[in-house]
Amino acid sequence: MSQNSNTAQTPLVSHLIELRNRLLKIVVVILVLFLGLYAFANDLYLVVSEPLRLLLPEGSSLIATEVASPFLAPLKLTFAIAVLLSIPFTLYQIWAFIAPALYKNEKQIAIPLLISSIFLFYAGITFAYYVVLPLIFGFFTSIGPSEVTVMTDINHYLNFVLKLFFAFGATFEIPVATYLLIKAGVTSVAALSSKRPYIILGCFVMGMLLTPPDIFSQTLLAIPMWLLFEIGLIAGRTVPTEESQTDPDQPDLK
Repeated sequence: MSQNSNTAQTPLVSHLIELRNRLLKIVVVILVLFLGLYAFANDLYLVVSEPLRLLLPEGSSLIATEVASPFLAPLKLTFAIAVLLSIPFTLYQIWAFIAPALYKNEKQIAIPLLISSIFLFYAGITFAYYVVLPLIFGFFTSIGPSEVTVMTDINHYLNFVLKLFFAFGATFEIPVATYLLIKAGVTSVAALSSKRPYIILGCFVMGMLLTPPDIFSQTLLAIPMWLLFEIGLIAGRTVPTEESQTDPDQPDLK
């Protein structure tokens, strides 16, 4: 009885050791990227703050309201960029850990989904930086009273930008998530299509929760979410239905 118990525990222990090793590799890669980028921390902050700095009225600038902010804000940004840059390696480690448990046809699907997930995440961040941030800051800096000087704290600005980056990066994963739900049989194209009005409403609710409290920012997130959902539906139509699927491992009895 004891031997059977030890035999059953051995695969679990080996899996836990492998998981630990892969997590350590991810941490090491993040630290290496962080140390390599730290020398450029201030330059990176200037790049990230450019969408706001270009739109600030003459005489305005970013400010530091806390003693440690000039040091901590670039440090935080550098670590966040290191995490973002490590995403392909992180996803590869996750893929390598679960790949042995997948069937051949599942692996063939998983690899394109993995690549598309990485591409869409970075596309979401790029969209936020080049489209959303200039529009939001252009709106905010133009509607204030002329007697009020816009001077944003560097730490508050960074928190705001990072929140948008991760929100849009995650939002752009909607096509992959929609496809996986359809592929797994959790839902269907027809079921999701029938719930479209509720999903559109949900997009605006998520936009309200993830962006500043103004309809302008909420719309900039909600509309891409809806369009990405529609792209996921289009991709989901390529998934064979149960009636059209045949098991290649089963003999044809007809």
